[in-house]
Amino acid sequence: MSPWRGFRGVNNIERVDVSEPASISSGIAKRYATAIFELAKDDNSLDQIASDADTLTAALNDSEAFRDLIHSPIYSREDQRQAIGALADRMGLSTTTGNTLRLMAQKRRLFVLRELARQLREMIARERGEITADVTAAQELSDEQREKLAGALKDAVGRDVNINLSVDESLIGGLVVKVGSKMIDTSIRSKLDSLKNSMKEVG
Repeated sequence: MSPWRGFRGVNNIERVDVSEPASISSGIAKRYATAIFELAKDDNSLDQIASDADTLTAALNDSEAFRDLIHSPIYSREDQRQAIGALADRMGLSTTTGNTLRLMAQKRRLFVLRELARQLREMIARERGEITADVTAAQELSDEQREKLAGALKDAVGRDVNINLSVDESLIGGLVVKVGSKMIDTSIRSKLDSLKNSMKEVG
């Protein structure tokens, strides 16, 4: 069972938008991501940090309770700090990432967590000489599926590819893959949209 499942968040409460403009959020996330990245380089623990980024993204995708903890204003700073610290331990995150999350909770900066994870993966990919592929799937991919996809993309672009995965159930099936300026959409939703457009032209 995933470590964040079973965490009891606050449901059915009125949400308040605590988001910042995209550029500000990106800047905040970059500062924290850079700090984690530099510490991980010094400790030779980039593999662990990459795993942390994937774990956090999966938690944000899969757990409404986790998203409530990150975004809901109902939690005090201390409650949020203790909760995110306990979850970091349960998820098996590194000490560096766990301590950073606690600091972010104290500063009310956990709302940039998804962007932080994305930027961390990009920094690690550049360090390794990899290309990042933004992949959207209808459901979470298994480790074997990720490996096969990464292998296929490596064959296509001639370089190692780091997969930045997000889940969108409305795709129904298939994948949307974006590498640089190139995008491949094999989703069923895309095919249905194309079919609808074709039917309109016939009509």
